[in-house]
Amino acid sequence: MKDLNKKVAVVTGAGSGIGRALAKALAARGCRLALSDLNEAGLKQTAELCNAIDVKTYLLDVSDRDAIYAHAETIVKDFGNVNLVINNAGVALSASVREMTDDDFKWVMDIDFWGVAHGTRAFLPHLIASGDGHVVNISSVFGLIGVPKQSAYNAAKFAVRGFTEALRQEMKLENQPVAVSCVHPGGIRTNIANAARMGKSENTEAQRKSFDKLAVTTPEKAAKVIVKGILKNQSRILVGPDAWGIEVINRVLGSAYQPLVERFSRKNLYT
Repeated sequence: MKDLNKKVAVVTGAGSGIGRALAKALAARGCRLALSDLNEAGLKQTAELCNAIDVKTYLLDVSDRDAIYAHAETIVKDFGNVNLVINNAGVALSASVREMTDDDFKWVMDIDFWGVAHGTRAFLPHLIASGDGHVVNISSVFGLIGVPKQSAYNAAKFAVRGFTEALRQEMKLENQPVAVSCVHPGGIRTNIANAARMGKSENTEAQRKSFDKLAVTTPEKAAKVIVKGILKNQSRILVGPDAWGIEVINRVLGSAYQPLVERFSRKNLYT
């Protein structure tokens, strides 16, 4: 996919943050947009900011498998085809393995992993039929390294990475006209931390302030990097200097990165 002009692009979680920035960036390149979120007001605002000739919005709960499959059929009916799907919607949870509830664990997995998996599978036949398709799944730097109090989020984001990398290989081996990219953002200045669920013993205010310090990349910069990665057909798209740093540490140290994370966590997460 060397040119995005007039391509039909699907973006979940488009009501704010990276999703909104992606919608704006894609609109600037001439995409026809199918934007979804559960935040109706935010979604409406995103559509207004896009200034796109052809943009439609949809209320969608990505944790609902049947709703995702119905959503795919609706978009094909509305637009005629689909070229680009960005499974971006996500949530966060900060809690230890001992403390997190089953409901919170399920909440994260249903949205951050199953939302991506079902979103990919629902649209894949349509992407193949388009003759020029691309799947972009949003993982995280927490899909590269394990971090204390992020076990559920780690589980979801590692799963997204494995699922996406396997799909990319399948598409190549089957000679299908679908490119596949996995995105690993570092700290992005979005509302995900404020909307995150917290364990009972967590210092919510301290955790969110800590995240704010680490969020060094704007959503607009993230969107620019992601779109560039799409056009270059990158298998792994790293977003932010922290993401690149973690990638290097992971490659150089392997599992030996863990003492570094432990020292950082002792200072910032266990105070």
